[in-house]
Amino acid sequence: MKNILIIVLAFFVTGFISAQEATVGGPDPTRIGIETAQQFLREVTVDNFEHDGFWRSHISSDFGFATSRLFESPGSSRKQPIPEEEALGIPDRFVLGTRVDFLRRGHSSVFIYPTRPIPIEGITKTLSVWVAGRNFNHRLYILIQDFFGRHFEFFMGRLNFQGWQQLTVAIPPQADDGLSGVVQRNIHHQHYSGIRVTGFRIDFDPMQARGSYYVYFDALRAVTDLFAENNRDPDDMVDGW
Repeated sequence: MKNILIIVLAFFVTGFISAQEATVGGPDPTRIGIETAQQFLREVTVDNFEHDGFWRSHISSDFGFATSRLFESPGSSRKQPIPEEEALGIPDRFVLGTRVDFLRRGHSSVFIYPTRPIPIEGITKTLSVWVAGRNFNHRLYILIQDFFGRHFEFFMGRLNFQGWQQLTVAIPPQADDGLSGVVQRNIHHQHYSGIRVTGFRIDFDPMQARGSYYVYFDALRAVTDLFAENNRDPDDMVDGW
């Protein structure tokens, strides 16, 4: 009887150890493809600031007034075209300029926004824009909406540099629950994903908010993961009816 009991115990102990080894040493199925093979990263143009009247600007009338318009691009060897888009003939002739005339100093901001939010397909990893900030200590933010229409802002950098610089910001991944943070995809609706750019905001250094301020924008781009978009089930149904 003791021999039978020992054999049974040995069987369960061996099975328990094997199960532990499979869990610890094997791949975690909840993480497969998240950070490894199942990504299709591409840099894409979000907007090249080519359309008259599409971008506008606003500052509180207590502090001044703002206007935005297009200017001929001076061209730059530093801003390289995206290789995958060179054959598409995407216009790249203009840059967007914004002028702010201050009425008084203070903690103020100017909003530079499109007439409608600009969608980005896929899961956006980074956003970048070329800026000529005129070497002032002002702070640039990019404004977005997530899948649920919630508003977020991300600090891109200070504008205290000469000439053109490309400023880049990473978009944090959404939480595992699919509800917290910047949500870019809903697990129940695979046909809809991505974020929408709703504009920029410049927070002015009150000590430098005087006279007239000029800032220029070009080549708003994103690095986005298009894996799900390229691997959709062609026979799936589309909601929204």
